[in-house]
Amino acid sequence: MAADEVAGGARKATKSKLFEFLVHGVRPGMPSGARMPHQGAPMGPPGSPYMGSPAVRPGLAPAGMEPARKRAAPPPGQSQAQSQGQPVPTAPARSRSAKRRKMADKILPQRIRELVPESQAYMDLLAFERKLDQTIMRKRVDIQEALKRPMKQKRKLRLYISNTFNPAKPDAEDSDGSIASWELRVEGKLLDDPSKQKRKFSSFFKSLVIELDKDLYGPDNHLVEWHRTPTTQETDGFQVKRPGDLSVRCTLLLMLDYQPPQFKLDPRLARLLGLHTQSRSAIVQALWQYVKTNRLQDSHDKEYINGDKYFQQIFDCPRLKFSEIPQRLTALLLPPDPIVINHVISVDPSDIDVEVEEPLKGQMSSFLLSTANQQEISALDSKIHETIESINQLKIQRDFMLSFSRDPKGYVQDLLRSQSRDLKVMTDVAGNPEEERRAEFYHQPWSQEAVSRYFYCKIQQRRQELEQSLVVRNT
Repeated sequence: MAADEVAGGARKATKSKLFEFLVHGVRPGMPSGARMPHQGAPMGPPGSPYMGSPAVRPGLAPAGMEPARKRAAPPPGQSQAQSQGQPVPTAPARSRSAKRRKMADKILPQRIRELVPESQAYMDLLAFERKLDQTIMRKRVDIQEALKRPMKQKRKLRLYISNTFNPAKPDAEDSDGSIASWELRVEGKLLDDPSKQKRKFSSFFKSLVIELDKDLYGPDNHLVEWHRTPTTQETDGFQVKRPGDLSVRCTLLLMLDYQPPQFKLDPRLARLLGLHTQSRSAIVQALWQYVKTNRLQDSHDKEYINGDKYFQQIFDCPRLKFSEIPQRLTALLLPPDPIVINHVISVDPSDIDVEVEEPLKGQMSSFLLSTANQQEISALDSKIHETIESINQLKIQRDFMLSFSRDPKGYVQDLLRSQSRDLKVMTDVAGNPEEERRAEFYHQPWSQEAVSRYFYCKIQQRRQELEQSLVVRNT
C-alpha cells in the first residue's frame, strides 16, 4: 500500500507538470508565474487561439455553399447535436471517452517541437510518465500474484498438559465426591504473538484424540475425540474427567489445521522431490521443476511428459499428459502425520514438607508491641506498693501499741536500751550503761544536738523511701 501511494504521488506530480507546460508554457523548474518566451514566428494564424479561421491562399475566393444545402442554425440554447437528433454525451460518458485516449494523442507534432525547442522538456516528462506507469502496473501485478499465494510465518505454540486427582470422600453428600476421579487438561498459547486479537487454542487443530488405557476403561470408553465441524465453537483448552484412583498412561494425537491443506507424500515421491509434507500446489510446482531439470517434457508435443525410470515407477506409465498429473497425485497424497504426545496421568500425591510461619507468633508479636494496657498496669502496681507500705506502717504502730499496753515500764526501758545502742553505733563511742541508765545523763549539753541529729537522719531515711516509691509509680 505504501508503494502504491508513493507511485500515485509521483504520477500526480508528473501530470501537473505536463498540464502547466501545455496551458501556461511553464518549463519544469521555472516559477509558476513565469511564461516560456516564444522564439520565431507565432504559432498558427492570427486571431483567436482556439477558434481561428483556416488559412486561405492569396488570389482565391473563399469557398461558398449553396443556400439549399445550408443547415438552419439551431435555436439559442440548443447545441448542434441536439438539433440533429443525436444524444448528447453526459459528463461520465465524456470522462470515459477521455480515458480511452491513446498515448499518441499526448505527443506534440514534430513541427511544433521544431518551432518550440523547450517542448523537449515536455517530451522528457511524457517519457518519464510512461516509464512510471509501466513500473506501477508491474508492481500491481506482483502484489496481486503475491496475495494469491499463502503468506505464512512460523510461531511457537506452547502446550500445557496437567492433571489433578480428587480422592474419594466417604462423607460427601453427592455421588461424585464419594468416588475417586482425575481430570486431564490440555491447553496452549502462542509465544511472542504480536497480534492484539488472541487466537483460541482449538483454532490451530483439525482434530484431537486422547487414547486412554484400554484395559482400564474398556474398548468403548477409552477414546476421547474432538473433530472440527462448521458449527464448532472455539475454546481455550480441552479437559477430560474419568473415575479412577490408579495412574493411567494416555496418548494425545493432535492434527494441525493447515491452511491451505497439506498432504504427506508417498515415500517414493517424497524421495524423488525431497519433500515430506506440503500443499498440493507446492507439490505440483516441485514436480514441474523436476520435469524441467531432467528435460522430461516431449520436444515435439509439449503437452506430454516422457518419464524416466523413477517417474515410471511412481506413476506406472512411460508417458502421460501434464494435465493428468493432479488426478494421479490423489493416490500418492496421504493425510499428514499427527503430533503424538505420551503422557502419564499420575494420581500419586506429591506432598512435601515445607516450613511456614506459626500463626501464634504473630499474635505474640502484636501482644508485645501493644502498649494500651501498660499504663494501667503500672498504676495498679503503684497502688499495690503503697498499700503494702501502709500495711507495714500500721503493723509497726500496732506492735508498738500492744507492747506498750502490756508492759509500759519494760517497753520504755527496752526502747532506751535500743536508742543507746544506736547512739553508740552512730558515735563509735562505747558508753557506760550505768550512767546512761540515769536521767542526769540526758541533761548534758550534747544531748540536745544528738537528738536533733537523730531526727534529721530519720527524716532523710523517710524522704529516700518516698522518692523511691514516686519513681516506681511514674515508670
